[in-house]
Amino acid sequence: MTSGGAASPSSTFRNLETRLTVNLDRVSRTANVALVLALGASFLMGHYVSFYFHFLTVSLLLLNAVNFYWRHLQARHTLLANYGFLAQVRYLLESIGPELRQYLFANDSEERPFSRTERAEVYRKAKGIDSSGAFGTQRDLDSSFATLRHSFFPAETSTPSAFEVSFGGQQDCPHPYTARHPVFISAMSYGSLGWKAVRALARGARKAGIPMNTGEGGHPKHHLAEGADLIFQMGTAKFGVRTADGQLDDDLLQALSAHDQVKMVEIKLSQGAKPGKGGLLPKEKISEEIAELRGVPRDRDVVSPAFHPECVDPASTVAFIRRVQEVSGLPVGIKFCLGRDSELQQLVREMRSQDVFPDWITVDGAEGGTGAAPLSFMDGVGLPLFQALPTVQKILAEEGATGRTRILASGKLIDARRQLVAMAMGASATYTARGFMLALGCIQALQCNQNTCPVGITTHDPALQRGLDIEEKSERVARYARALCREQGELLAAMGVRSRPELDLSTVHLPTLDGVGS
Repeated sequence: MTSGGAASPSSTFRNLETRLTVNLDRVSRTANVALVLALGASFLMGHYVSFYFHFLTVSLLLLNAVNFYWRHLQARHTLLANYGFLAQVRYLLESIGPELRQYLFANDSEERPFSRTERAEVYRKAKGIDSSGAFGTQRDLDSSFATLRHSFFPAETSTPSAFEVSFGGQQDCPHPYTARHPVFISAMSYGSLGWKAVRALARGARKAGIPMNTGEGGHPKHHLAEGADLIFQMGTAKFGVRTADGQLDDDLLQALSAHDQVKMVEIKLSQGAKPGKGGLLPKEKISEEIAELRGVPRDRDVVSPAFHPECVDPASTVAFIRRVQEVSGLPVGIKFCLGRDSELQQLVREMRSQDVFPDWITVDGAEGGTGAAPLSFMDGVGLPLFQALPTVQKILAEEGATGRTRILASGKLIDARRQLVAMAMGASATYTARGFMLALGCIQALQCNQNTCPVGITTHDPALQRGLDIEEKSERVARYARALCREQGELLAAMGVRSRPELDLSTVHLPTLDGVGS
């Protein structure tokens, strides 16, 4: 107040609302009244002007009836009770929010889990299109970004050393397996994917000469149909090789391992997207065939146990690895997302004590994907891949086990750069699942758990699968795999090395690891 008692101009303006606001309660009341008035006006227009207005009358009558139910009869949704059909508009906009952001508002580098730029790179590789760009990187090359260290003296790209990594030789396995390419298709089960997607991936894997992990979906009927080299994954529920009470059935495992295409067996202890929690297949995705292959009912979600009942401590876990090796006669690995370093150290010491080692260890980063998992697990449990790999490598070295087993890596490894970083940190080869899903045509709709995948990959709806051509998509899978291997060779040459075993931490820049590799 001024000395004369009048309000100052500044205090007057402070009492005014200076931004544009919407009184939703008033707008809702007006809209709901207008809806009734529109019905009346349409009826009168149909009676006095033209009969054709009654088509609008019928539509408005139905909308008013539904609106009356929302506002006065249902008690489940407060917004609908308070605002009627306008609240339903809000639900509609919220439901298509991801699509609006993806196509209208998000820039090329900010989407998650993969940006438009990253997805476009996979699409171009899968289609055999030139993937060069212009005007520099769109990434922020900050302290979280790992890069490769190039050499003043690049190697010849025309004569790279052939890739070869063998499994089973360290443990005198009766049927060892040698992979000729550094890229594997990661675990995706028939269940999480539809049959057409599985067939396209398996056919593409055969064309590219790379192995494919079956995922934990039971007997790999559709994986076997295309002649690809397969890694059978045994999840905690042991679908396909289980007894009635969920234990391992040795006879079933032996019979499955006898298939020529089944080259290795992977025991899944945990996975990056939900470590410490079992697999989940929503009931909406359980077809009659899936129920038969897994031996499960169709009227409820299939939730796998959090752990193998045979694996309750380091000693029993190592004994179970030995049992699977002996029964299958194949190379056997284990897969986990790293949690406590001390537990892994105890497990490796037990391996050394029993003189039993898995033929490989798959380290799955917490950034790994899945068809269905609670957000709290996806966001809050497990170590990211580039933090876990050095720890696993260090523990193996400290326990004298480096030469007894190999390391595979998985977790957002959709491009050659990240794959080579993982190999510099100790991985012999790399897995990717979502990279191959993108190669199939995935648009990152984030509907994998709902059986509504718009491109027919993670659905069992025949109408949605109709547009997925197996032969065409298998070519995309094969081209993507070949492009990754080719680009790895070009990057290796730029780094001045001719083979992947030459990679180590000195060949990469890892600012997030407090100077490791610098």
